[in-house]
Amino acid sequence: MKMQRLCIALLFVFSVGIAFAEQSSNESPDETAVWKLEFSYWDDVKALDLVSYRALWHEDFIGWPFISPAPLHKDRITDWIDQYTANGLHLRSYSLRPAASHAAGNIVVTYYWLTATWEDKRGHGDPQTSRITHTWLKTTTPTGWQIFAGMSAAEPPATAPDLKK
Repeated sequence: MKMQRLCIALLFVFSVGIAFAEQSSNESPDETAVWKLEFSYWDDVKALDLVSYRALWHEDFIGWPFISPAPLHKDRITDWIDQYTANGLHLRSYSLRPAASHAAGNIVVTYYWLTATWEDKRGHGDPQTSRITHTWLKTTTPTGWQIFAGMSAAEPPATAPDLKK
């Protein structure tokens, strides 16, 4: 009986692995490029490299971050980072978990959960999870893509996915 359970468990793990491999193989080259930029985005935030961070945003950008009562344009894109740093916080760590993406022509839309830990000078900070959507537009910039639109929402703690998997 133990051997049978072990075989079933191994088959399950193997089939889940195949499903993830198939999902990755269905990702277009444009989606792959944009996902790399999503990770670069958060690396820039963590390093407080606002020059590289701003370069990811299209001049005609408009988006609605969850910390804002109204949509914002590119000239206000670092306001949320400034709010954290003004309170003596820095991004200690982040974990990005893709939910979905879709490419169509010169557009790629990404959907993901982000768990970020902003810490104070004493090293205190709790992880917070949010849902993020970005619409990337193919451009002639060095990165090849820029964020044209976006929206984020705080994830209620009871529904936040376990990003440590």
